[in-house]
Amino acid sequence: MHKFIALLGLTALGTGCTVGPNYKKPAAKVPGTYRGLTAEEAAKTDSASLADQKWWDVFQDEQLRSLIRTALQQNYDVRIAGARILQAQAQLGITRADQFPSVSAGAGISDQRSAKGKFFPAFETSTGKLNVSAAWDLDFWGKFRRATEAARANLLESEAARQEVMLTLVARVSSAYFQLRALDLELEISKRTLASRQESLRLTTILADRGSTSMLDVRQAEQLVFTAAAEIPSLEQQIEQEENLISILLGKNPDTVARGQTLTEQARPPAVPAGLPSSLLERRPDIRQAEEQLIGANAQIGVAKAAYFPQISLSGSAGLQSAALTNLFSGPSGTWDFGTSLAQPIFTAGKLRSNVRLAEAGQQASLLFYQQTIQGAFRTVSDALIAYRKTREFRAQEELLFQSAQDAARLSHMRYTGGVTGYLEVLTNETNAFSAELGLVQAQLNELLALVQLYEALGGGWQQ
Repeated sequence: MHKFIALLGLTALGTGCTVGPNYKKPAAKVPGTYRGLTAEEAAKTDSASLADQKWWDVFQDEQLRSLIRTALQQNYDVRIAGARILQAQAQLGITRADQFPSVSAGAGISDQRSAKGKFFPAFETSTGKLNVSAAWDLDFWGKFRRATEAARANLLESEAARQEVMLTLVARVSSAYFQLRALDLELEISKRTLASRQESLRLTTILADRGSTSMLDVRQAEQLVFTAAAEIPSLEQQIEQEENLISILLGKNPDTVARGQTLTEQARPPAVPAGLPSSLLERRPDIRQAEEQLIGANAQIGVAKAAYFPQISLSGSAGLQSAALTNLFSGPSGTWDFGTSLAQPIFTAGKLRSNVRLAEAGQQASLLFYQQTIQGAFRTVSDALIAYRKTREFRAQEELLFQSAQDAARLSHMRYTGGVTGYLEVLTNETNAFSAELGLVQAQLNELLALVQLYEALGGGWQQ
């Protein structure tokens, strides 16, 4: 018994050996600055980033904040990601348990009676038994510890995946809401334009009835009315479909969506800090998810290499056994047995070697995916920075275009009323003004969408 305990202790001390490579964070090619920054922005060394702000600080519309909160609580993708974290936690517990002994206990009572035979009398026996048994596959080569390391990396990968889902959800809800408010504004413009053109058609019809103008002017005025009227059902269709999308993102059945600030009231920061490129590696959940995947793949190499070495197992049991239950705990009824076994693979037709190669190839693929994810992240940020700056410039030009088109429409009406020009000029300039106003709305929307995309690209939105 004492020898067994000593052997157990010596073996436990020897379990510090772990085969396989230890994980080392790969070097990443990080640019000094993001491409897409202006010269002034690139010269700044401030480490602050837009993504460091919580989403409720970036988006100032209280109704939008309410929608995002509801989505983060009820969206099915977020809830599925949460369930996968629970799965990974349970799997970690299962894998980690392999490092420790398993202990079980049992008890039993049996009665036996034999009939009287020709050469022996009848007899009856009763046996009671109580025992405790233990078994332990020693983790001498670190197989189970490497498997636990991989399972822990899988758990952290699941947590990063949930953060990525949250980040994407915040961006999707925000973008859909801004799209909805843009459609609302376009519908408002179309209805206002339709009412104005219907009044213009009424006046033109009166003039035609009096002989002051021709029916051609009436038909041209009708075209303006029909153009504005045709926009309304299309916009109403898009509005209801956008509401359906937002409702699904919120984990609800399709329904109406409450509104807050108008599109033009939404906050648009004149400049957004991008922060240091090196901080992007820690902030973006998809990069951390790829790294945890790499850590798990690296640990699997150790699991595969441990199969080359002997598997050492210890087992033992101790208990009590007696033919009389009254003597089970008092008489000399103790029983025990202990043993150890060793199994060494000798010939596997290259299976073990192939398993190691498979794990090493998986680790290499995960490393390349990690590097690719980092490279893609820098490209996404660069694209978003360029998009935000250029959409702001485009929106400024669209404002000038709308002001010019609006003034041209006003002047053409004055010229037509004064009898200087025909209604065709009014038709042309009214059409241009209507298109320019709708174009300005789209430019304002694109600026907001670019802000959302930049916030998402920088890794903002998952922080709670």
